[in-house]
Order: sequence, then C-alpha cells, then structure tokens
Amino acid sequence: MSVLCYNKGCGQRFDPEKNPGDACTYHPGVPVFHDALKGWSCCKRRTTDFSDFLSIVGCTKGPHNKEKPPEPVKPIVTSSGETKDADEHRTKLNQYIISAPKPLEAICRPSADEPIARMPHKVSASLKQALEKLKLSNSTPEMQEEEEGDEIKIGTSCKNGGCLKSFSGPDMNEEVCSYHSGFPIFHEGMKYWSCCKRKTSDFNTFLSQEGCTKGTHLWRKRDGGGKVVPCRFDWHQTGGQVIISIYAKNSIPELSFVEANSTSLKIHIIFEGEKKFEQQITLWGVIDVSKSVVNMMAAKIEVAMKKSEAMSWARLDLPPPVAPPKESEEEEEEEEEDEVAEREDEDE
Repeated sequence: MSVLCYNKGCGQRFDPEKNPGDACTYHPGVPVFHDALKGWSCCKRRTTDFSDFLSIVGCTKGPHNKEKPPEPVKPIVTSSGETKDADEHRTKLNQYIISAPKPLEAICRPSADEPIARMPHKVSASLKQALEKLKLSNSTPEMQEEEEGDEIKIGTSCKNGGCLKSFSGPDMNEEVCSYHSGFPIFHEGMKYWSCCKRKTSDFNTFLSQEGCTKGTHLWRKRDGGGKVVPCRFDWHQTGGQVIISIYAKNSIPELSFVEANSTSLKIHIIFEGEKKFEQQITLWGVIDVSKSVVNMMAAKIEVAMKKSEAMSWARLDLPPPVAPPKESEEEEEEEEEDEVAEREDEDE
C-alpha cells in the first residue's frame, strides 16, 4: 500500500513499511516569491519560471512524511469584551459611512462579437534599462549548456504543470502524465490552477494537487518560435478598475500586446528573449477599452481595465454557460407528460 509524501518538493508515493532515513529529498523551508523570483528559503537557487520552481530538487535528505499538514486557521477572538468593543466601534463608524448611489439601470452586456482593439501600453524606465543590459549579452553559459545535446538526462523533471515525475528511463515515455493545462493563480491568499480551480490557502496542498488533464510527459520545454510557459497570474479590483498582474520579467514591448473588447481579453506576452505567455479571458463584467492601459515594468505587466459600471466583480472570468438538455431528453419528457395526461383523462 503506497501513500503520498507531504514533504515540500517531494510529492511522491511510498511504502510506509519501506521508509529509510534518506528515502526523501525535500525542502524543509518555505516558498519565497519576491520581485518575480521564486525559490525556497532553505536553499539559494532562484528562478522566474514557475515550472522551473516546481522542479527545483530538494536540498535535504530524510524519511518520507505521510502526515498531511493542517490547513491554516484564521485567528478567533476569544475575549468577549474585545468583541463587544469592536462591534460598538463598527456601529459608530457605520453612522458616518455614506454608501455610493446605485445605478438606476444596469448596463446591458454587449455582444462578444464586438470589434477587438489593442490597448495602449506604457513602458517604464526600469524595463528600458533592463532590456538595454540584455542586449549586451544575448546568451548565458547556462542557456548554452541547456541547448546542447538531445539526450534526456536521468532525473530530468517533467515540464508539465503540476507533474512531479522525473525521467528514469525510456519506459517513462509510455507512462500517462497527470498535469494541469492551465496556469497557477495566487489571489487574496488562495492558490489554485486556472484549469480546475480547486482553491487552497496552503502552498504544500496546492503543489500536491493531482492534475486534471491526461497526456504524455514533457521532458523539454515546447519550442515553436517561443517557449510557452506559465506565469504567476493575479488580479485585484478597485471601485473603478480591474487590474491584472502578470509576473513576466523583462517583457519585450515590440512583441507583446493585449487586445480586448467590452467583454473579452487576449493577452500575448514575449519575455526573457524567447518565452511566451498567452491567455484568453471572457470577462465577468464590462470594461471601457478606450480608457484601459497596459503598464509594462521590469518585473511584471499590469493590465489596468476601466470598469464600465461602478460595481464589484464576483470573479475575473465569466463561467461558461450551462449546456441545454439534449433533444432526446426533451422528447422523453414530453412523452412522459402526454402519458400522464392520457391516464388522467381515462380516470375521469
């Protein structure tokens, strides 16, 4: 019987009866995301690519761990006196809060077939300086070593998002890969993949989520004129704007663009020379494209969208419509209704 190891950076299954002291290679620290760099507090390696971060080999040896860490619990106020004071203070504040007037009539949702327009973009001084430095050295020794040789090395991690398997031999090419086809989203303390949206606040639980898509392992990054890679993706909103943050470092303004109409968005970002991030979103609300802008910085890109209506968005994307029942099901329901009507006529 095999169980899942919950050590950070492992995610493998193991036999509890065969668990020596050096069976697991893991990270004892915590994940660190700072200035678009991703890594672990226990070791010094850093990367801007989320898939590379997931494949960073652990820096510590030890036994596997079958104990699932508890979900973080929000602090609970136990002092009745403090709770009462807080309620009284909140009641006094509410007396001075003036609520914004509600619109007399909600805006009708425009058609999704509206013409697409390209948003203007602003390039920051920090990004211009970073791109000038990159021109002086177009390639690094690490990139050259990665490009040399076609043989897949033993221990190479699968590049599919959410897959924790490593290459152990040619037999791995026949194995079914369970991975996430979307990209990771960290929003308001919650972590999830865009393709299945199983939300959790615990990073270790997020890493161990089983993939929602089946396919083959990917031992080398896809290269079709640009390596399509996932990026850390986040969004927040104010009273009049919705801001999407894409943590792609050193994006190229001449090759990147964001196109949109009132209800849909298409993002195309080229960054770090040859990496590519693409995403299409059907927006939950309605935006004014003419008053929206793309701000390009050295560490990230911000898409600032102007709301057409001053209201809070429940989410960024609009869920797909529910499919109508099939014709055969409708016919069966009609036949059942006719039979019931006939029986009632006979009884009368």
